[in-house]
Amino acid sequence: MRYDRGGEEHYNVVSAFIKSMRGSDPDAAVYWMVRMLEGGEDPLFILRRILIFAAEDIGNADPQALVLAVAADTAFQRMGLPEGVLPLTQVVTYLATAPKSNAALVAYGRVRKDVVEHGTLPVPPKLRNAPTKPMKDWGYGEGYRYPHDFEGSYVPEEYLPEELVGRRYYTPKGVGAEATIVERMLRLKAQPK
Repeated sequence: MRYDRGGEEHYNVVSAFIKSMRGSDPDAAVYWMVRMLEGGEDPLFILRRILIFAAEDIGNADPQALVLAVAADTAFQRMGLPEGVLPLTQVVTYLATAPKSNAALVAYGRVRKDVVEHGTLPVPPKLRNAPTKPMKDWGYGEGYRYPHDFEGSYVPEEYLPEELVGRRYYTPKGVGAEATIVERMLRLKAQPK
């Protein structure tokens, strides 16, 4: 079988595998997975790609995707081959058919850009820990409102450094479980400050 674990065909097949899952095609995803296995690919490499995919391409659209990917990794490492193909196939078909969102990846990229651009901005005093009297005297923690003391365990507040107030990094796509996140965040943001 033509498959070079370190060459171009390796990268072509793993690309087809990921793109098939991203494109919600469980048949093609399983096909490419089996091609890798039959070609001698290390199953742990495939599992690593599955774990990445669950977080990168599904994220909060189906939070169980990463849980199942971790479970498949654990199950495979307990079972080994040949039975380990069962949790591999289960997780690949699940991920391929799950709702997709890369909102977590996009959020990370947006935040990282601001962190690199703005450096280490100071933590707002109200968010600083104040375990000692001098820290309290310096105003650490002053004005902090504990969300659990408010209805719905929420109080409108700014938690970003002053220079970044108003930035929105995480934008759920509104698919799968992210639809519920969108609704909740809209309700919270509508509350007066």
